[in-house]
Amino acid sequence: MTDFTVGDDCFRLDGKPVRLLSGALHYFRVHEAQWEHRLAMLAAMGLNCVETYVPWNLHEPREGEVRDVGALGRFLDAVGRAGLWAIVRPGPYICAEWENGGLPVWVTGRFGRRVRTRDAEYRAVVERWFRELLPQVVQRQVSRGGPVILVQAENEYGSYGSDAVYLEWLAGLLRQCGVTVPLFTSDGPEDHMLTGGSVPGLLATANFGSGAREGFEVLRRHQPKGPLMCMEFWCGWFDHWGAAPVLRDPEQAAGALREILECGASVNIYMAHGGTNFGGWAGANRSGPHQDESFQPTVTSYDYDAPVDEYGRATEKFRLFREVLEAYAEGPLPPLPPEPVGLAGPVRVELAEWAGLGDVLEALGDPETESGVPPTFEELGVDRGLVRYRVAVPGPRQAYPLGASGLRDRAVVYVDGVRAGVLTEESGTLPEPVAGPAEVELWVESLGRVNYGPRLGEPKGVTGGVLHERQYLHGVRARGLRLGAFEAAGAVAAVPFGPVEAAAGAGDAGRTGLFRGTFTIDGTTGASGASSVSGTSGAPGASGTSAAPGTSDAPGVPGVDHAGLELPGWTRGFVWVNGFCLGRYWSVGPQRTLYVPGPVLREGINEVWVLELEDAGEPQVELGPGAPVETDAPGVVQP
Repeated sequence: MTDFTVGDDCFRLDGKPVRLLSGALHYFRVHEAQWEHRLAMLAAMGLNCVETYVPWNLHEPREGEVRDVGALGRFLDAVGRAGLWAIVRPGPYICAEWENGGLPVWVTGRFGRRVRTRDAEYRAVVERWFRELLPQVVQRQVSRGGPVILVQAENEYGSYGSDAVYLEWLAGLLRQCGVTVPLFTSDGPEDHMLTGGSVPGLLATANFGSGAREGFEVLRRHQPKGPLMCMEFWCGWFDHWGAAPVLRDPEQAAGALREILECGASVNIYMAHGGTNFGGWAGANRSGPHQDESFQPTVTSYDYDAPVDEYGRATEKFRLFREVLEAYAEGPLPPLPPEPVGLAGPVRVELAEWAGLGDVLEALGDPETESGVPPTFEELGVDRGLVRYRVAVPGPRQAYPLGASGLRDRAVVYVDGVRAGVLTEESGTLPEPVAGPAEVELWVESLGRVNYGPRLGEPKGVTGGVLHERQYLHGVRARGLRLGAFEAAGAVAAVPFGPVEAAAGAGDAGRTGLFRGTFTIDGTTGASGASSVSGTSGAPGASGTSAAPGTSDAPGVPGVDHAGLELPGWTRGFVWVNGFCLGRYWSVGPQRTLYVPGPVLREGINEVWVLELEDAGEPQVELGPGAPVETDAPGVVQP
């Protein structure tokens, strides 16, 4: 039986000192058919270990509806086949720039500020979840012949709270569920974070992007003995919608990695390969020194400026990291696997059919509710998606300002069926006053829930009320349209599509809706030569469906590992290819190209859906080989 332990100065495997050279790769951000390639890339870079979080909300979006926890087990099996060890961070909170920090909306909606504390009701649902999930980890521990060597208790808790009772209970729960490998915590290298997030008897690790010597000095003040480890070496950063992209100079990042290793420490490169926030699961942040100011939604790409880019390709950072890590390898590093090949393209896909947003809501929406005040997304059970609120302005009355207080996050507003404006949290009043009587509709979208800081778990929707002058408008009808409603096999077949030309004659209603089209791949598409892909305006066949996290029913196309999809002229919404949700697009940038996993594509007819929520462009999308490897001058990265 293999034994992995935490010694006074190093990790030990069967008594022999080992250094962990780990990299973060989240199984839920990479298509399952691509795990093997991405793990091979990590091994070729010089890593001996991989780390992953587990998003509770992906696996249990509604209470009791547990989906495919076996995906974690399958990933860990793939890690073992790749000859790597594994670090598992099951949360229940994970941050990770993921929707709500991985906590389900039914949890934060019910418990509010009681989450991540000793509250008995919150602990009860966490325990039920862990007892469902953890067998996937327990049976794959290194002592049982598996790859798992470390498991984390909570996540960066010192950046949030100081409930030592909760942390010790959670560590005890992991042990009760059968976790026998060493447990650890990870926090920023600051006194208040380490005192708030550490647990007596558990290894404490630090998270930072530079300044290893100073960071480890702080860690040693709190933990005089035990192996040093940077559990999150931030080698890049993530992007927000409407902001400039953030890149990190490869030479500088390689120097920071070298400094960690020169300290004799172990490391987990965050991220080694970032992947993609498929399915609208991207989170959000709040600006400011204490993360409680303006709202900053995260883009669909989670490229992270990582050494292995979103498309699975080696970057200059990869090559420099490989040079650093090679000096610490026990033998020659394995060769790189073949570089992924993009769709030859380009191809223009004509979107031949359209259904208005109201018709889509009628076909796929939840039942409409009526109440005195607007219900939140949480009260309606909507995690990702939008809600239509309808309310009447009594009359007759003169024109007054109309707006929404506590709006999260963005609303397209119609007055008597005419587009009246777009509201946001910062700009919550229509540009023109509204007279009564009038019927008002607000189509509100959540752009991603906050995943870090004191605003974690804040509700979405119209969280205050609809105001006409100072008067609240009561008697609100609300109906949710969850992104999950598009996932069921054949669900979109219930949508009453008509010819796309009808959108042009539908007035403001034609600016939004669900657009559908097809394109054909004949099976000979490769990295070079003429494109063998064509668009078509023929009637689509049966719609595809996204399956369990990271999987798809589609068989893929030989010789095509990925494609890129762009929507020039479109504004904001979501895209599906063969029923697989690629994620959100938004014209504010900086992201312009959505990543299409090759296994999602099919030989023959492929189907595209575009759900436009604000202003549609010409009824077509463009497919091609995808974004090139990043070579632009870097910007500033958060240290």
